[in-house]
Amino acid sequence: MKRFLSAVALGAMVMTSVGALGASVASAAPSATTVTLSGGKAIVGQPPALITATASAPGTVSFSAAGSVLSGCNAVATATVTPFVATCPWAPTNAGTVALGATFTPTDATTYASAVAPAFNAVVAVPVQNVVAASPIPLYVDTIVASGHYAAGIAPIYGGCQITNEFLAGQTIVFRAFGYDASGNALTPANVSSATVTIQGVATPLTMSFANHGASSQPGGIGAAFWTAPLATGGTNYSTLGLIPYTVTFKTIAVPAVTKKVPATKWVLVKKNGKKVMLNGQAVYRAVKYQKTVIVTPAVAGATGTFTPNFNVNSSATLNAAPAA
Repeated sequence: MKRFLSAVALGAMVMTSVGALGASVASAAPSATTVTLSGGKAIVGQPPALITATASAPGTVSFSAAGSVLSGCNAVATATVTPFVATCPWAPTNAGTVALGATFTPTDATTYASAVAPAFNAVVAVPVQNVVAASPIPLYVDTIVASGHYAAGIAPIYGGCQITNEFLAGQTIVFRAFGYDASGNALTPANVSSATVTIQGVATPLTMSFANHGASSQPGGIGAAFWTAPLATGGTNYSTLGLIPYTVTFKTIAVPAVTKKVPATKWVLVKKNGKKVMLNGQAVYRAVKYQKTVIVTPAVAGATGTFTPNFNVNSSATLNAAPAA
């Protein structure tokens, strides 16, 4: 009788333990997880940029931009070992600040909870060279402060010039440029019909000149030739403080067609006394040899290239007031 009671008691203890264990497992909450975003510095018109999501556990990530899930990135698997990273390529078509998002779903939903990434903004850029109209002419433009002078009729002389975008009223700003035409030839007076700098607030565009500016930093001290145009500031000169909006425009010379003379033959109706000559009931023709002109290379119309800087405000050319004496 004692042995039977002991067995019953033991069974009750086992059932109680199982029930208590089951209650413990059912009440355990999944561990919190995190997911954070980085990257996404895309450029309009360029190869896709990668948005990177880093989670605290393995799983999948759904990426979004401006509230819409990105195509092909609705369930990107993370790495199976730490760091648990997932990436999504994106190629936005519009520049500006875009809110990126990510939702993380763990592989083991019993152990880990889902997570939403904190707010993350990516700035989509456009190339600094803003081509106003379609052009085959690539241009490079910068600005320098000239502490030297421009002598009439000769190449400008610079004394310790330096590239900068910040100027003080009273300084001379020099716009410098170089580029290539549609055939890959450097822009020089041989293929450029005009080169100007249009500045908001300046009635007449500045005319750029092409000159040898002395030895460069290249091996052997090779001279550097490029286009320049000075803008005097302060006093009665350009004195609008703040941003200096400008556009550099190059127009190339039209390239004429290349032709050559080649022998040719044409058949001319034979006439006598104003009447065509007949033979066996058919009009008589004779062969006439002559030279004709054929086009070897078609003409190329002159192209127009424009450069409008698209730097952010802090990097754009600006004019500041000179310090008070």
